Amino acid sequence: MLNKLFFILSREDKRFLFSLLVFSIFISFIETFAISLIMPFITLASNFSYFENNAILLNIKQSLNLKAFEIIVYLGLIMVAFYLLRAVLNALYFHLLARFSKGRYHALSFKIFAKFLRLPYEKFTQKNQSAILKATTGEVFNLTTMLSSFLLMMSEIFVVLLLYALMLFIDYKITLFLSLFMFINALILVKILSPIIKKAGVKREKAMKSFFETLNTNLNNFKFIKLKTKEESIARLFKEQSEAFSKANITNESINALPRIYLEAVGFCVLVLIVVFLVFKYESDISHILATISIFVLALYRLMPSANRIISSYHDLIYYRSSLDILFDILQEKEEQNEAEDLKFTKEIRLEKLSFHYENKPMLFENVDFTLKKGEKIAFIGESGSGKSTFVDILSSLLKPVEGQIYVDETLLCEKNIKTYRRKIGYIPQQIYLFNDSIAKNISFNDEVDENLLKEVLRQANLEDFIKSLKEGVHTKVGDGGSHLSGGQRQRIAIARALYTKPEILILDEATSALDSESEAKIMSEIYKISQDKTLIIIAHRLSTIKNCDKIYRVQNGQITLEQGV
Repeated sequence: MLNKLFFILSREDKRFLFSLLVFSIFISFIETFAISLIMPFITLASNFSYFENNAILLNIKQSLNLKAFEIIVYLGLIMVAFYLLRAVLNALYFHLLARFSKGRYHALSFKIFAKFLRLPYEKFTQKNQSAILKATTGEVFNLTTMLSSFLLMMSEIFVVLLLYALMLFIDYKITLFLSLFMFINALILVKILSPIIKKAGVKREKAMKSFFETLNTNLNNFKFIKLKTKEESIARLFKEQSEAFSKANITNESINALPRIYLEAVGFCVLVLIVVFLVFKYESDISHILATISIFVLALYRLMPSANRIISSYHDLIYYRSSLDILFDILQEKEEQNEAEDLKFTKEIRLEKLSFHYENKPMLFENVDFTLKKGEKIAFIGESGSGKSTFVDILSSLLKPVEGQIYVDETLLCEKNIKTYRRKIGYIPQQIYLFNDSIAKNISFNDEVDENLLKEVLRQANLEDFIKSLKEGVHTKVGDGGSHLSGGQRQRIAIARALYTKPEILILDEATSALDSESEAKIMSEIYKISQDKTLIIIAHRLSTIKNCDKIYRVQNGQITLEQGV
């Protein structure tokens, strides 16, 4: 478990963690010293004769030229100052603990999100969207909770060890009896409760996965739900997953409270029984060992919360272990290692002996040769599932061939130049997603807006009149997913977004299939105009969309066949 944890943490995180552990040891010494001061203070305060009978104390009294009660008063004030300092140090430690554990939420969320972005396109498309959301939010939060529990457990272990050493020094017989009794009871608790916590952790992970899947799937199918009047059944499904998630957390929280309640009751009962035993043994009061009893009371008072935190933290480590495993597996996945070496596209893109299949799927394309000339307008047609989009994804370098090479002019397309190549491509998808921001930010894709370039692409996408009709112009919010816009308006913004990157190659992936014939004709006419100096690739079902293309290729049975054109 520690190996996985240290793999996930950065070098700075590990340094912070080590510093906290050192600080926790220092705090443990402070805690032990704070308790060890009580016995001599009570002993001296209850019997001033020590100042006369003990040579060291007598020497201190004479050196300070103070009376015994004055020494006790000053000693008490010093102890008050020390305990206040102890409180400040403890508060600082818990602040640093929270800063480390909860502060990692930002760092780890970013690390996981960035990891997903750096995955190869095929790997990313195999991921479930709800699993990505769950990992980036819920699992990272669980891991930070686990980190907090780990640090708290380590600090409390140091406290327990030092206090135990102090108790052994004061009276090893009572300490050994107490420790044996408490150890047996703690072991019973762990053996009984840990399996329950482990099962609850498995249930939590499954329920959390279903919870996110239900939420994500149904929010994306809201229109269908309304039309089918499925609100109640969907709500019931969500309720079931939410309740399962909630029950697992309730089990964890409830069980975590039991060790404290049980150990406190047992510990103090044992202490009372020890006092009863001593009274019975000496058949008199126990004033002569009052200080010893007092320090055991204080030690137990401090040890009980520590023992509870250690057991509770251990249960948290078990409960959230699956989150550590999930995040570790994600960070282990292989990333794309692409660079942006210079690459010119002046003549053609050439595919030689290309073969491709998806992971664990049969071969889709085998031994395919294909050439796309600079400035050509081409289209791919074929039945659904024939591989049109896949072939274009290969052509645009999103998917890597299993065999064969892609050349841009005479340069082999590879990891060293693939970023440069991708920057030459403008993409207009069938499903257009606009985020809830301004038109300008959607077109620039959240980059800093170049006003001159923005005006140019608005003109090219025939959006100028629409923008002028809006009160806030390009700063108008489009709504989540572009809900405030019509289909044609969203399409034009998508075109403007693709053109904003100044692409040399423009790809339309069934981009107008959701529009009516008249709107499609207008937009396609505009696309042909703005792509006069560009290479145009269209994936389409309607022949009307591609009538002005130089070449039309049919994708069928793993082959690319020229259907129209020379």
